[in-house]
Amino acid sequence: MKKLLFIMAVVLVGTTVNAQKFAKMDKSTMDRAYYPDGAPHRTFEKDEAKQKALTPQIRVTYSRPAKKGREVFGSLLKFGEAWRVGANESTEILFVNDVVFGGKDIKAGRYSIIIIPTATEWTLKLNTVLDGWGNYGYDASKDIASVSVPVTKSNKEIENLSIALYEASAKTVHLKIGWDTTVAEFPITLK
Repeated sequence: MKKLLFIMAVVLVGTTVNAQKFAKMDKSTMDRAYYPDGAPHRTFEKDEAKQKALTPQIRVTYSRPAKKGREVFGSLLKFGEAWRVGANESTEILFVNDVVFGGKDIKAGRYSIIIIPTATEWTLKLNTVLDGWGNYGYDASKDIASVSVPVTKSNKEIENLSIALYEASAKTVHLKIGWDTTVAEFPITLK
């Protein structure tokens, strides 16, 4: 009887474990950009002051689609239409402290990022709708700030969408976004 109960238990546990399948590997990997850049590695710093200097202040979480020979801007991504800045889930930015963006005071917290691209400039909008998929939940009435900047051309093709955060000047961090041969930089003022 004990042997029969043991076999039944193994079968039940095996069935339960296999019932939940893992998702397939996504083609557009998720990535993060930090300011300061070395923030995820701060625990490796032995010096306490250097560790403190690497405390994250801004984090962007996004998926990185590939160009794959396609014409991106004006074709794959239509000019004048909302873009989620990546693939899959909506791209999100986390401000650990209050900042100024587009001339507006922005409270610390998480926001989604939407860009309206044109051939000559991009308008980036901070939005309060979170945890969405693409632009499908985008509601312009939930935008809290926006800024438009001119685009520049990269002399090298950027195969996968890339995002970086860097200090452009004292108290000013640039959110740099590039894909294909197009690059735009959005200023964020730290408080």
